[in-house]
Amino acid sequence: MPSFVLCTKKLNTGEETVGLKSTVVADVIVVGGGGAGLSAAAEASRLGRKTILLEKNAALGGSTAWSVGSISATNTPQQLAAGILDTPDDHFEDLEILAGSYANRDNRVLRRILVDRTTEMMDWLTSLGLVFVGPNPEPPHRKPRMHNVLPNSRAFPDRLGRHCRELGVDIRLNTQAERLLTDKGRVTGVVAECNGEKIEFRARGGVVIAGGDYSASAELKARYAGENAAKLEAVNPTATGAAFKLGLDLGAVILNGDIIRGPIMRFVPPRRPSLLQLLPPHRWLALIMRWSFDSMPSALLRPFVMSFLTTALGPSADLFKRGAILINKDGQRFVNELDKPGRMVPEQRDREAFVLLDEKLAREFSAWPYFISTAPGVAYAYLKDYQRNRKDIFHKADTVESLAASLGVPGAALSETLQRYNSAERLQVGDAGRPALDEGPYYALGPVKSYVVFTEGGFKVSERLEVLKANNDPIEGLFAAGSAGQGGLLLEGHGHHLGWAFISGKIAGRNAALRYSSLVSES
Repeated sequence: MPSFVLCTKKLNTGEETVGLKSTVVADVIVVGGGGAGLSAAAEASRLGRKTILLEKNAALGGSTAWSVGSISATNTPQQLAAGILDTPDDHFEDLEILAGSYANRDNRVLRRILVDRTTEMMDWLTSLGLVFVGPNPEPPHRKPRMHNVLPNSRAFPDRLGRHCRELGVDIRLNTQAERLLTDKGRVTGVVAECNGEKIEFRARGGVVIAGGDYSASAELKARYAGENAAKLEAVNPTATGAAFKLGLDLGAVILNGDIIRGPIMRFVPPRRPSLLQLLPPHRWLALIMRWSFDSMPSALLRPFVMSFLTTALGPSADLFKRGAILINKDGQRFVNELDKPGRMVPEQRDREAFVLLDEKLAREFSAWPYFISTAPGVAYAYLKDYQRNRKDIFHKADTVESLAASLGVPGAALSETLQRYNSAERLQVGDAGRPALDEGPYYALGPVKSYVVFTEGGFKVSERLEVLKANNDPIEGLFAAGSAGQGGLLLEGHGHHLGWAFISGKIAGRNAALRYSSLVSES
């Protein structure tokens, strides 16, 4: 039976005590148990290599399990069934558009690898029992390419974890990689900590770093993206960038480290998980859900979809263009909402703010074309959806003072804030054309916070996903995948980070395994 170890002080297979350390020997060591790490481990094990996967958390998944669960891909069965003819070349060109002003910094070699392998990737994931709905449109993609996994993103680590265990991967949970072992410049393994015990995991072939991004690392965000970025919270608080430090200690370099997806304002999550998050990631449930998406009227599906949509997203820019304002916990407006307002939210008390509307705006944002939130290709959420599904962040009162009491902010300060905004003075500070907020009842949504959804920085890598030094020399025996192996590749739009995780993971795992074969043949 393959081992699946919730790390304890006494481990279960193949260890010998060396001083105060235990030593475990394998062919390939993978650091990180998200989509990239699981794909790397599965591929290395499929090729017959003894593979150990180290995950610092108590469960598999990483940022993959926190994601919306979308993958953008071409030539899929879903596209063909819908009569959509698509090509990797078109996908390649559309990614250039999505990159925008950063396009000249993109790694087009890795982009080519990504788009050329999405069809194969989707076939592989489907063969493992994963179920997708779609494709959904997402401009500027010229064709619908976004496929969403069912019932939720936890299906990825569930199915890939099962697959790895079936292949014999030795999965070690609660095991934090601390440093890489080297011999004459070649990476030979990993020192990890589990419940206070140091363990040496020796790799006869290669080590794959697949530990996710560094969106929750104030140190790395400050170093590469500046102090303001360091203040932003991460959607995934466990994305600490610890795996990046392993490679940096050996001379690896990070490309595009200054590019982060944030600050992005999102409503704080509910205290209890949403219905969709609570659903078990069973295949039979996913199949029932896909039948529902394909067969049931949208009116019947809407309440279910909204329970997810209003949990995960934040306010649209149109809300502020039409006149909504942001206030802090002191009842004060602190930013021009039309000029990147998310950057100032972390400067407020408790790093939180509220979105303030009046009855005129409430009527507007109750029907198309004005919506509070959207997930492309899935649904639009209006004010009444938040009233129904997020009572914890929905506030309504007949007077400004009553609204202030509901929010827990000073009533006099909030009244003064609105009076100033509604006066002629506001026309002199960039608010011309925005209507006054002067018709009760009054509404507020929040708190909102500004988050880093992900960081785009990744190790410089070769086409084989070998980690490279600044002079392009490979760090022998070290590979990277997912965010760690992003190598300057820009992944704007929905569904590209997950796609790269699975594709790069398989490439890195394969080459780490093949490296063992070459070393054996040389000896």
